[in-house]
Amino acid sequence: MIRLFCVRLSQTRHRASPLTFSNGFLIPTFSHKLITNLSNSAFPQSPTISYLQNSCGLSLQAAISVSRKLQLESTENPDLVLNLLRAHGLTQIHIKNLIIKRPILLLADLDNNLKPNLDLFKSLGFSGTNLAEMLIKDPRVLEVDAETVVEFFRENGFSKKQIVTLTMKRPSLYIFKLHKTFKPKFEFFKSLGFSELDVATILSAEPYILERSLENQIIPCINVLRRVVGNDMIVQKVIRGCHRILEFNAEKMLEPNMSLLVNHGVPEFIISKMFLFHPRSLLLKTDRLSEIINEVKKLGFSPTNVLFVLAVRTMVTTNKRLWEKKLEAYGSFGLSKEEINLAFKLQPMFMIVSEKKIRKSMNFFVNKLKMKPSVISKNPNLILLSIEKRIIPRCSVLHILMSKELIKEGVSLIYMLRMTEKMFVEKFVTKYQNVVPEVVKAHQGRIEFQGFPRDLKM
Repeated sequence: MIRLFCVRLSQTRHRASPLTFSNGFLIPTFSHKLITNLSNSAFPQSPTISYLQNSCGLSLQAAISVSRKLQLESTENPDLVLNLLRAHGLTQIHIKNLIIKRPILLLADLDNNLKPNLDLFKSLGFSGTNLAEMLIKDPRVLEVDAETVVEFFRENGFSKKQIVTLTMKRPSLYIFKLHKTFKPKFEFFKSLGFSELDVATILSAEPYILERSLENQIIPCINVLRRVVGNDMIVQKVIRGCHRILEFNAEKMLEPNMSLLVNHGVPEFIISKMFLFHPRSLLLKTDRLSEIINEVKKLGFSPTNVLFVLAVRTMVTTNKRLWEKKLEAYGSFGLSKEEINLAFKLQPMFMIVSEKKIRKSMNFFVNKLKMKPSVISKNPNLILLSIEKRIIPRCSVLHILMSKELIKEGVSLIYMLRMTEKMFVEKFVTKYQNVVPEVVKAHQGRIEFQGFPRDLKM
């Protein structure tokens, strides 16, 4: 009889049976759905689970998980916490995510921590979505003396905007011991010659630096930079150009890359310029940097020329997919691959501008100014100029002067677009503003450019 029962049980266990054998005994097993149904009906829930579901918006599964870390003896404090969070613009979804990440917030000290901290963040401009976004990153900021942290940064020259930026990027900094972790770093940066404003600018933009070890990370990195560029003044310029350089292991990354450049025939003064122009180029993995150097050399750039630095920089910041899209954008306006390569050799930054700007600039030059694509390939710096702030205002000024026949035949448009702002104003605005007052408005971008009345020499 027992054997027959076991056979039948074996045949039906995968269909509906809630029973299974364990250590010789029959015990019940339930699917997740069955547990959920029973939890909702047959088995009474704990007050904590019910509160987490009904007041905080957690699912049953999330509530069960959170209840293992938190048991509520009363709902008085949690209710006050939730009301306070709602009063500062947090939605039910925000609150749910916050409680899942930091359940103990429901038991927070309202008078000494939670309310003062929320009011402080509100005074900085945090509320609603941006407050929730910051708190989700590290809810512990609501449990510490945030006012002391903010005051510390204020005393060290941080503006309100910089404190907000730092707080949004890295709220976990509020958990650190200020005088032990941060103060020595502030003093070290000042010893390098950075002003208080410099330090605030760097650290608010890249607050992760404050979490790096001064002895094991920051100082060794500075020592490598000193060996390469020579003095603290140039070290300052390098750091201003790329704050993140202080987060990298200089000996493991920078030094191998510098050796690679030397092996490719790049002289020391060019390597120094790479640090100044675009230090991020030297923070690549050595294998990737080697690939880029080889590509740049194949395009005809000499490692002894400063343009080599710009070409490497462009390749570093433009992946293959973006490169192809930019080639396609230029090609759609009639530039051949050979002409694009020519332009890149003359001005490597020609390929660093966005695809959107390429299309906008080329459309204006080719369709509005009737400029031949070959002219642009020979004058690639034109692509780097702002259409709205420079090209259109100047064209408007020139249009007015041409219509009054105040510009001589044969004057080069390219020359007038490329000349310095000071020279252009002197030659075409100040010189004629008394005779033709409209040139001032045109130069300010307040007169729409309709096109030239006649073709200009390119």
